[in-house]
Amino acid sequence: MTLLATGIPGTDGSTANCTGEASTAVRPHVTVLVDRCAGCQECVVRCPTGALGMDSHRWVAVAEDALCVGCRQCVRTCPFSSITVEGPLLVAERVEVEEARPEHLVGDVDEIRRGLGSWEEALAESARCLACPDPTCVRGCPAHNDIPAFIHAVAERNLGEAHEVLRRTSVLPDTCSRVCNQAAQCEGACTWSLAGGTPVAIGRLERFVCDNAPVPPPRVSPAVVPTTGSELSVAVVGAGPAAIGAAWELVEAGAAVTVYEKDDRPGGLLGWGIPDFTLPEAVAGRPWEQLTRAGVVLHCRTAIGPGDLDGLLAENDAVLLAHGTSLPLRLPVPGADLNGVTDATTVLQAGKDILERGGDVADFLSALGLSGTGPGPRTISRVLVLGAGNTAMDVARTLRRMDLSAVCIDWLDEQFALVRPDELTEARAEGVDVRFSRTVTELRGEGGWVGHAVLAHTRQRSGSEQPKTLSEQPDVISVDLVVMAMGYRADPAFSEALPGAPLRREANGLPDRRWMASGILANSASEVAFSNPVGTLALGREVGLWAAALPFRDRLWAAGDALVGPSTVVESMTQGRRAARAIMAAGPRAPGGSGHRGPRRVLVAYESRSGHTQRAAEAAAGGFSERGDQVRILPISKVGPEDLAVADFLLVGSWVEGLVVARVRPAKAMRTWLAGLPRLGAKPVGIFCTYAVSPKGTLAVMRRAFEAKGAVVVAEAAFGPGELGRDLPEKWESGPVAFGRELAHQTGRARR
Repeated sequence: MTLLATGIPGTDGSTANCTGEASTAVRPHVTVLVDRCAGCQECVVRCPTGALGMDSHRWVAVAEDALCVGCRQCVRTCPFSSITVEGPLLVAERVEVEEARPEHLVGDVDEIRRGLGSWEEALAESARCLACPDPTCVRGCPAHNDIPAFIHAVAERNLGEAHEVLRRTSVLPDTCSRVCNQAAQCEGACTWSLAGGTPVAIGRLERFVCDNAPVPPPRVSPAVVPTTGSELSVAVVGAGPAAIGAAWELVEAGAAVTVYEKDDRPGGLLGWGIPDFTLPEAVAGRPWEQLTRAGVVLHCRTAIGPGDLDGLLAENDAVLLAHGTSLPLRLPVPGADLNGVTDATTVLQAGKDILERGGDVADFLSALGLSGTGPGPRTISRVLVLGAGNTAMDVARTLRRMDLSAVCIDWLDEQFALVRPDELTEARAEGVDVRFSRTVTELRGEGGWVGHAVLAHTRQRSGSEQPKTLSEQPDVISVDLVVMAMGYRADPAFSEALPGAPLRREANGLPDRRWMASGILANSASEVAFSNPVGTLALGREVGLWAAALPFRDRLWAAGDALVGPSTVVESMTQGRRAARAIMAAGPRAPGGSGHRGPRRVLVAYESRSGHTQRAAEAAAGGFSERGDQVRILPISKVGPEDLAVADFLLVGSWVEGLVVARVRPAKAMRTWLAGLPRLGAKPVGIFCTYAVSPKGTLAVMRRAFEAKGAVVVAEAAFGPGELGRDLPEKWESGPVAFGRELAHQTGRARR
């Protein structure tokens, strides 16, 4: 029998809550199952309206329906499934903004998506925010913007404060508010969305702040790097979103920053890859105007290859690779080498330039090299775009603005497509013919130019399986131009410099308790936010953030697409900022560089249950302290990416799990932690374990795990009862203390 904590039946068939007030159909009703409630108060501390409290006599949660708005935060966060909520979501309707529909599409590059048009609309939308105590929207945002705080500032009509909140985590609020896929990020993770309702229009509120108050420039600090005593010099390769985030963070911290960009203008994807009707030039160009005024040195038309890295490292204290994924994917089908087959980069760059200066289709074709004399078509009217993702939509919509017809095909089923649903709707409204479950098998030429495309049908039963090509009669369509717009890949020339990149953005092991307890992993986004798996996506992005803080080798970092492959603007920007903070914290120095490097920084991390491993870690750490090293001792649960990034040496200890007759190995928490580590960039590591009977292969497991992450294990030790005598200090002297002293001596002597 299930016991309820929220009331007794009313005489009219309703249910009375803890205040004695009868619930009705127009209000939510909360039920607490007493036999399941453990009194942990997870629901109480996370309820945004104070509708939940504790019965101090029975120590179970109780609810007050009069305060409940039905957000279901309690349902998602209760670890024992002891709460149910029935009834509606008490939230005002979202303020919707009508999109601009150009009367004459050809040549029109005016922005399609509009922002909130008045304070009245902004205040009405900001009032929908519940200011949740543990806001899932913040976890869903790749930059972890303090969304409730900036919305509160809007509600107070304080745009200056809103910008102050945003600048703590983002340097591209005007860009991100326009190009972010909010449905798969912050808005999809909004508590209203996770409850199945309509999320707060976070993106439009962020844009309202930027549309009505300019984004503040970097605050250049004259301060020098604390650990070195002199200015740090950093070279950044690339000028896209990751480079913007890094350069901003570095110049504000007082570093000397030089950026190298192979194109003739900075911005990367922001500069050439996003059309003006989505991201106006004034917005895209704003960051570099501010950065160069702040002192960042920018060299455009300067390509940096892998062979140039040693030279850059000799000239600078650190190098950050943020060169993106600039190589377009090409489909290897017969006829792919015909004239008239090009790629998305070429079309987007030419289209942006032609439309910005008011050119026409003849200028566009000339830029593509398709209007000269010789064999081939004299006119272009029908264009086939291979792909139906966001890049393909940008290509097709650009073509439509030059009065060309565009057909997009994708072999995925529409329900599993990678394109943003709202962007797909916009493209179709502008006359783009988008066909899913199709793939090109052959391009046929006429006089050396592409003339026809053979399209096979495909079938896809689930999002996890690849589509299968069907044997039925294919479609043959006439085309004058084919654009391969299936995405981009990293330059393989950098693979040796960045081993293991691009990284998979998939979190391993059990999620951190803070993620589990927040409730973001409990539900997918609502249908309004296109049912995105926002929790899984957000957790996967943390892998890239971890990795961005750690160098691939001495003084060499990577961020953005160069690190994780094609990613979003906000994700790349955030990784750039994380890498920059790690560089400043590490304070690297080029050989022969000026400034004092400071004491060696040693991180001692341990997993301990009984306390023996913790005491062994502390004893071993003493050997480093005796040499004047700067030592931090932390349980592995509190070790973050920046802790790993700044450590010159890592010492890790675990207790041994298992019986002699069973499988003996490191503690489960240690194995999970090791599996979740990012690449450690040849960082030197010492390992040890404590055991009661036998360590067997424990150290070998730890060593292999570290080596798989790129670390170098320089020493290892196992301490049994003979070295861990609680009342015999001399045993500790011959065990962990001696190990720490010898390790500190050996690694200190080898240090450059």
